[in-house]
Amino acid sequence: MAYELRSIDAAYGDLSVLSGLSLALPEATVTVMLGPSGCGKTTLLNVIAGLKEPEGGERLGFGGCRFSYAFQEDRLLPWLDARANLDFALAGSGLPEAARNSRIERFLGAAGLADSASRRPSELSGGMRRRLSLARAFAFPSDLLLLDEAFQAVDLRMKLELMDLFSKLLSEESRTVVCVTHDVEEAAYLADFAVVLSARPARVVDRFAVAEPRGRRSLGSGAALEAESRLYRLALGRA
Repeated sequence: MAYELRSIDAAYGDLSVLSGLSLALPEATVTVMLGPSGCGKTTLLNVIAGLKEPEGGERLGFGGCRFSYAFQEDRLLPWLDARANLDFALAGSGLPEAARNSRIERFLGAAGLADSASRRPSELSGGMRRRLSLARAFAFPSDLLLLDEAFQAVDLRMKLELMDLFSKLLSEESRTVVCVTHDVEEAAYLADFAVVLSARPARVVDRFAVAEPRGRRSLGSGAALEAESRLYRLALGRA
């Protein structure tokens, strides 16, 4: 199943944020979007999720689609332990209790949090909370996973750990993913397709496939460096 936005316009009052934006999101791929601060990346995610009604254009293929979200902030429920945070996210999934429990144990284990299932967020380290946030987003059986700066505001080592966890979870259960970032290395490492947006009101400046499959790519590999170079040139207006 493919998802598509056609000629999307979005605004907040008199402020135009997206203008005639068109974008295809192939099934079971990772699309990473970059653009200047304030250009409308989060608004675009909200339009994709149906949380923001566009002023013009069409959303195609999203009927009946289920979404999950991961944000820059972990947004965990502080009064619930790690296991209950996942169970809360699964409450609207329609899964029977046994299936919910199985998914909770599976994704806590994948995130390295099986021994911390009874701990509340305040009892977890920052890295553990980030891992729990990703596990929660994956535990919900969504069709589309939306990541809004989900790997930001952490040190380099933690970022690499989180990106590797993301890749691990994605290999276990494929999703169509749309990821917003301002980090060129992150985009080159994670993307099947990289999308560069203009300044507000945003439109698509370029969209291209990263040549090497994600599973064989690493930071500093040839394909990643080629993608980084192209993204830097686009950011500097030298493409």
